[in-house]
Amino acid sequence: MLFDITQLALERAIEGAGKRHEALAANLANANTPGYQRVDVEFHGALASAMERGEDAKGSLHAMTFAPARDGSAGAQRADGSTVDVESESAKLAANALEHQAAVQVAHARIGILKAAMGTGV
Repeated sequence: MLFDITQLALERAIEGAGKRHEALAANLANANTPGYQRVDVEFHGALASAMERGEDAKGSLHAMTFAPARDGSAGAQRADGSTVDVESESAKLAANALEHQAAVQVAHARIGILKAAMGTGV
């Protein structure tokens, strides 16, 4: 099969990191909104759990979706009721961007290897 479990996992990691980027950006955009509760997208746990099942995980990887949810482990609530810490969100956004970029580069390299193996060039 052209797209194996690793390629599917990479696709889901890219999608999850993209959805997380949107959530973290929304947190930063609403940092000064009184009462705003930060949201996050947790995809690492679901992805790791699926990968532990190996080839049996294809169905769950295909069906996997990611949605922002309130972060119950959010830090201290500010006086205005917001739970967004701008410095923390900025650091998470930067780390997530690096993770997304790494997954894209690995997926791109894998596709290049497949193309080379098929003799279609890179």
